[in-house]
Amino acid sequence: MTCERQDITLRVTNTSLHCPIGEKVGQQALEESKIPVLSCEGACIRGEIARQAANMIAKEEPFGRGCHGELMTVPQSAISRWINAAGKVVVVDGCFLRCHGRILENHLAGDQLIQFDALSVYKKYNDIFNADDVAEPERMATARKVADHVLDALSSGVKTSEQAVDEQGCGGCG
Repeated sequence: MTCERQDITLRVTNTSLHCPIGEKVGQQALEESKIPVLSCEGACIRGEIARQAANMIAKEEPFGRGCHGELMTVPQSAISRWINAAGKVVVVDGCFLRCHGRILENHLAGDQLIQFDALSVYKKYNDIFNADDVAEPERMATARKVADHVLDALSSGVKTSEQAVDEQGCGGCG
């Protein structure tokens, strides 16, 4: 696949607001040196599976669930400080588009980010958009498969996005 790089800029209105529970969780995760786990938040079944897989991963030590929205739109927040300071950040994207991974590649240092494409693990639902079109037990079993794949890869010593992508056989557009 040939991809021409064309950067875009998003403008986000600043806010003085903060999320009280986000502040608590972010500060605690920072103090405990948790590894942030972020995910695709796409509307389709692939995004839902990635999101559920990230939730499962974040329940394991030493991981914690990070908020991509707060990271990008509330840079003064504890969640943002935690994710930016983390030695490693895991992102589970829903598909080959790698939306969150591509954003984070431009936000975090290259050696911080470990990206996984959930779709390359389970390889189905390409003709389904609505998450509810896949029964919940099947969605959760598929998310568990993705979570186990990511946890296995991380416990095997995957340290970079390149290793995670190579392991999945998915080159993307990089």
